[in-house]
Amino acid sequence: MANIDVSQATRGACLPIIRAILPRYKVLEVQTSAPPTGLGLIDAQMRQVDRVIALRLDSSVPLVGNVSQYIISAGGKRLRPALLLLCCGALGFEGEQCFNMAAVVEFIHTATLLHDDVVDESALRRGRATANAAFGNPASVLVGDFLYSRAFQMMVDAKSMRIMEVLADATNVIAEGEVMQLMNMHNAELDERSYVQVIRSKTAKLFEASARVGAILAGASQAIEESCATYGQALGTAFQIIDDVLDYAGDASVMGKSLGDDLREGKATLPLIAAMQRGTEVEKQLIKEAIEQGDQTKLLQIIEIVRATGALEVSKQAARDEALRAIDAIKRLPDGPYTDCLVQLASQLLDRKH
Repeated sequence: MANIDVSQATRGACLPIIRAILPRYKVLEVQTSAPPTGLGLIDAQMRQVDRVIALRLDSSVPLVGNVSQYIISAGGKRLRPALLLLCCGALGFEGEQCFNMAAVVEFIHTATLLHDDVVDESALRRGRATANAAFGNPASVLVGDFLYSRAFQMMVDAKSMRIMEVLADATNVIAEGEVMQLMNMHNAELDERSYVQVIRSKTAKLFEASARVGAILAGASQAIEESCATYGQALGTAFQIIDDVLDYAGDASVMGKSLGDDLREGKATLPLIAAMQRGTEVEKQLIKEAIEQGDQTKLLQIIEIVRATGALEVSKQAARDEALRAIDAIKRLPDGPYTDCLVQLASQLLDRKH
């Protein structure tokens, strides 16, 4: 076998990744008299996180870099690392580990996306082909495993058993949530309580962990740590409910994915649960059969039922209640621009279009 300079090959492989991943956030034009607001507060920190991501995607296996670059360079909201950075900022922590841990939660999230798209047989995410559609299921699953394991390697750098405990627990709960969702596929009898249990596990748990880790890095009291965790859980729950609403009320061109994907996958989400509770027997039966069969052929009829029964309003109110719970929790943090931004994130959640 020929001798290969792995470090040189790796550096070469990393260059396109670095170019693809470096800053994707819009930098605000700031006047000296007007400090940045909203997520503009963490533009500089997010660029640091992007650099960590680029460097830690380092692998001598080209396919790992190709698949990782493909999904991470697709962009996204980066809400989970943003939560961690904002909580650190609100509590006065500016150490290097906030960038490292923000990259960790983004790696964990990206790994879940790779695995989710395989399980859901999704073909479109963020307006382009999913990684499994582009590279195949085996590559997506294995690169997802790489990102999980790389995240755990990086956790060690914080030298905090508490942070490792929180993130390890979160990763386990997310996996349990995915299994619960799988078990409930095509289950039209799923009730609202069980629905919330699933989304708090598979989606909200990483929001919760991200905010909690920010508090731990800052050396906050147990009470403040719990406030951050409550904020993250409530924000993540509201986020997922709105995501489910958009599957029946959104614009596919804006969302970057097809409408009715949840129905095709046989997911009984809150809009459908509420519509079945409020509709006629005929309407309930139509939705029930569509969930059980994963039948999209009557999607337009179901969308009309969801709207006519007030199920969208019911779902939005559930999201609004969670957003208010998040705001109430985070107001216990010290006053300042970072706390204001966390409040703003929750208050604007209901306006999201994708």
